[in-house]
Amino acid sequence: IDVFLARSLLEKLYLFQYPIRPASMTYDDVTHLSAKIKPKQQKVELEMAIDTLNPNYCRSKGEQIALNVDGTCTDETSTYSSKLMDKQTFCSSQAASNVSRYAAAVYKKGELHLTPLHGILQLRPSFTYLDKADAKHREREAANEGGDSSQDEAEDDVKQITVRFSRPETEQARQRRVQSYEFLQKRQAEEHWVHLHYYGLKDSRSEHERQYLFSQGHGFAENTELIKSPSEYLMMLMPPSIEEENDKPMAPSNVLSMAQLRTLPLADQIKILMKNVKVMPFANLMSLLGSGTDSTAVLRCIQQVAMLVQGNWVVKSDVLYPKDTSSPHSGVPAEVLCRGRDFVMWKFTQDRWVVRKEVAAVTKLCPEDVKDFLEHMSVARINKGWEFMLPYDEDFVKKHPDIVQRQHMLWMGIQAKLEKVYNLLKEHLTPKKQEAQSARPLLVSGEQRVSMAKAKVKQNYEQLEKDFQKQKAEMKSNDTSAKMDVSNIRIKEEPVSDEELMDTSAYKGMNNGIVNGLHAEEDSMDSLNGHLPGGCIDRVAQELKAFVSSTFKKQFVLTLSELKRLFNLHLASLPPGHTLFSGISDKMLQDMVLDTGCKQILVPFPPQTAASPDELKVYALWEAGDTYDQHRQVLLEIFSKNYRVRRNVIQNQLSQECGEDLNKQEVDRVLKVSFYSVVGLIQL
Repeated sequence: IDVFLARSLLEKLYLFQYPIRPASMTYDDVTHLSAKIKPKQQKVELEMAIDTLNPNYCRSKGEQIALNVDGTCTDETSTYSSKLMDKQTFCSSQAASNVSRYAAAVYKKGELHLTPLHGILQLRPSFTYLDKADAKHREREAANEGGDSSQDEAEDDVKQITVRFSRPETEQARQRRVQSYEFLQKRQAEEHWVHLHYYGLKDSRSEHERQYLFSQGHGFAENTELIKSPSEYLMMLMPPSIEEENDKPMAPSNVLSMAQLRTLPLADQIKILMKNVKVMPFANLMSLLGSGTDSTAVLRCIQQVAMLVQGNWVVKSDVLYPKDTSSPHSGVPAEVLCRGRDFVMWKFTQDRWVVRKEVAAVTKLCPEDVKDFLEHMSVARINKGWEFMLPYDEDFVKKHPDIVQRQHMLWMGIQAKLEKVYNLLKEHLTPKKQEAQSARPLLVSGEQRVSMAKAKVKQNYEQLEKDFQKQKAEMKSNDTSAKMDVSNIRIKEEPVSDEELMDTSAYKGMNNGIVNGLHAEEDSMDSLNGHLPGGCIDRVAQELKAFVSSTFKKQFVLTLSELKRLFNLHLASLPPGHTLFSGISDKMLQDMVLDTGCKQILVPFPPQTAASPDELKVYALWEAGDTYDQHRQVLLEIFSKNYRVRRNVIQNQLSQECGEDLNKQEVDRVLKVSFYSVVGLIQL
């Protein structure tokens, strides 16, 4: 069958879908009284006559509907002038938004002629006459309720009105108004109706118009669209799937394909690698980029997406946390996350170890965010903290001093910003001293340790022997001086059976005299029963005194048990090889507490108490130099006589001794400041 495309009625041909007609309306006797269209909206209204003489027509219902709509009076505005429902209105709606796939076909003499449809409209009955009936009913009710009120009464009914001036409309308000249902309805109502003339099926004009459904010329010039080769026709039936370039991912996200990665520009390759790996030595980066890559270009690109930390490259924070993003854990904006992560990176430029609590205290971020920062660039070590995951890259630092200097200047700028934002104290800015500098890697395999030790012994055996003899002689002379200096720090030498070292077994792993199970320095000596080499004991006393003084200035009253716990935590924060790891006994700690101006408060606890002996030993700072010294001394005297005291007794005693009338809140503040750490033992 030959197929032809007719163009005469292009963009003019509509398909109307009528509802199922009742028995009183047949195809033959339906008469179109009027028709109108809104071309832009493709909306049509048709008014069609109903055969009232048909035996299936219910005359009583027709009369009732006409009476409800028009009432008893008939005039030009009446919907049904014959007092019968003799016509019905149909309104259209679009059946399909895209009608380009549809056409009207006419078959004649072995030829099929197609005309594309411009619209498909479904016609449904319109019930606007019911709205008119409701309006008439409301008018009658209003007239009945109004009664015979006079004009004077109407004039007396004065209502107050409020005049308001509209404010200028904002852009958002205008967009909401334009998209509202009322605005769309108003725009549709503004389009004018175009009235049409209906021609019947057998009318001569209709016969003439139907001829336009056939193609006017059968020549091939007008139907070139339908003249295709078999391969072209097959391509039209099954077009190949064309993937838009925008749908392709710019780069792999989780799994990297090296073949696909190397097709990208060098800057994108480095950015993707650093974003996935987070921390990488420069040598590893060059091996991933493939042979033939210019190292100078790589150095230029890597500085745009990473920062130098201990000779290794760490991806920048703004690459991991782009602008307008937030934390998946806490919802904190990207700017705050970048600032916190920069602080962690800067801490690793100062030291190989970072404590998570210190980072959380400074940055004020949630623990999950801080843990993410640390996991990007470090490894957790039990009882030590977080250690930078890669050893110091000494080769890169020696080969590229200009890059190292430039990165150092950048870190100085970042440090200045962090100081302003976080109000960093001096203790945060000064790196902790360590016996082993960060330039030396701390993680060494077992075979490397053995081979290094053997080589060192073979090369320096004679020198080591001389050093050993020299140290032996120094120890003998230092023992004599140590015995003379012991009295200065009030350490009593007692038999081992009478005094044992304080239990710090839980923190033995933090002793920096040992790295990977070996002594960091070969001349390190273990202390025996509190005896230290000469010269070291003064440093130990100073460090211990500094710890005790700072602790009691923060918490004025402490039990021995709590003090030992705080001391163990202090040891955990110290760098390996610190002098306090030499061994501090309970006796030394208690003597140092008394030397710093503290007093032991003999609280008369009941004999049946379940507290341990260390918990029953209470020490208090007698004079702290603050406004609560006098109050604190009165409280300590009170609790030295009884372990349980009523609050009103404390309040009266404080008022008598201090000459002040303290209210309940002030008494609570004094108690909280003075007895915060022993509130579980001393009962009020």
